[in-house]
Amino acid sequence: MSAQEAAEVVALQALAWLAGNDELLPVFLGSTGAAADDLRRQAGDPGFLGAVLDFLLMDDAWVIAFCDAAGLPYTAPMQARQGLPGGGAVHWT
Repeated sequence: MSAQEAAEVVALQALAWLAGNDELLPVFLGSTGAAADDLRRQAGDPGFLGAVLDFLLMDDAWVIAFCDAAGLPYTAPMQARQGLPGGGAVHWT
């Protein structure tokens, strides 16, 4: 499995976790402008999956809750984000 494929798996797990979270899903939809129907349609888009991880990474409590539910280390979402488009390290120099 490639690094991007592994990153997509983590992002899909995060998307499923968000979809099952009645309190957080509306916040995600509101912040991204996505509709509930878009979740399935865009689940295969690496850019959308990156947005899912970007959203999750905004709050440490969300990262902890997701990782605990998925049985992943707390570093997994950030590592996965780096494996998707737009997630590479930023070099400001």
